[in-house]
Amino acid sequence: MAKAPVEAPAPLAGAFDVGGFRSELLRWFNENARDLPWRKTLEPYHVWLSEIMLQQTQMDRAVSYFERFLLRYPDIVSLAQAHEDEVLKLWEGLGYYTRAKNLLRAARVVLKEHGGTFPANFEAVRALPGVGPYTAGAVMSVAYGAHRPAVDANVERVFSRVLDIDRPVSAPEVKRRILAAAWELLPPGESRAFNQGLMELGALICAPRSAECQRCPVSRHCLARARGTVNLRPVPKPKPEVVRVDMACGILLTEGQVFIQKRRPNDVWPGLWEFPGGVLEPGESPEEAMVREFREETELSVRPEGKIAVVRTSYTRYRITLHGFFCRAEPGQDPKRDHRLHEAVEARLVSPTDLLTFAFPSGHARLTSRMLEDVRLQTLLSAVD
Repeated sequence: MAKAPVEAPAPLAGAFDVGGFRSELLRWFNENARDLPWRKTLEPYHVWLSEIMLQQTQMDRAVSYFERFLLRYPDIVSLAQAHEDEVLKLWEGLGYYTRAKNLLRAARVVLKEHGGTFPANFEAVRALPGVGPYTAGAVMSVAYGAHRPAVDANVERVFSRVLDIDRPVSAPEVKRRILAAAWELLPPGESRAFNQGLMELGALICAPRSAECQRCPVSRHCLARARGTVNLRPVPKPKPEVVRVDMACGILLTEGQVFIQKRRPNDVWPGLWEFPGGVLEPGESPEEAMVREFREETELSVRPEGKIAVVRTSYTRYRITLHGFFCRAEPGQDPKRDHRLHEAVEARLVSPTDLLTFAFPSGHARLTSRMLEDVRLQTLLSAVD
């Protein structure tokens, strides 16, 4: 049976005022562009770093992390020479730690293959770890002024309304149509301002739940506004089912120190440190789960010494409730000598205050803060095992 022909991306309608859209957007952006640190330099390293940080991160938070990152790693060579644990710690709180690991991998590629100079062609940028078509297009157009579109979630939302697209923007044919429109509208010699203008428009005016059409500089071109469908665009994709997970972990105290272990590279939150623990089994109490998980992961038998806190975090579609306990090894065991790791690649005994120098998943990081504030900590640390 012959395959059905692939639908070609639909061009902009013949009546669409391409020149008007371009000039109105560029004028608005020139007058309203936010004062962002990477826009002051247009340094490729800065633009690339900002784009990686802005994936799944609000602008205000990304700016503060960006500035701290540059203080520690002022250029791509210093980043390439960094230790992964240090990078992950500096990234702590931004989430999606694969971004930080890819950032470090990409910096090392730039150092090894490009002599420490950020590449200046699209294919080389696209080949870097963690860089997709959007990020490559953004770096090339913003840092180098290359004639390349940059279509992120903000731009997809703008075009879903301007073109009044009645299907989810995640659909492949819709993505092709939006990309075709982005290419068609891209003004020669103005890609830097135009791409940033589209992204800024989506962030500030054509927002997900509160499109301010009366303030939009290109509202006269918007089919969704003309048809009264702005609040229906973009068409949402089906929401994934939320999965609720109850977990327990133990903060093992011994001789004034705390036991931590490093997650495996192929696991969730790879390379981060944690307190041993895991998911509660049916009918199991949090204390029982903590004791069992500790034994399964480290071959250490522990006893609970009091609950520290319950912290709640979210990870993609998972809603995690984490029960944290103080615990101590059963008599006759030396945690430093007797542990055998089955779910981690490394273990250490560190002082409680040194915990702040290690990168933890957000739930464990919050538990660390609660533990350091606990009035029982010093008494438990000074107790004889």
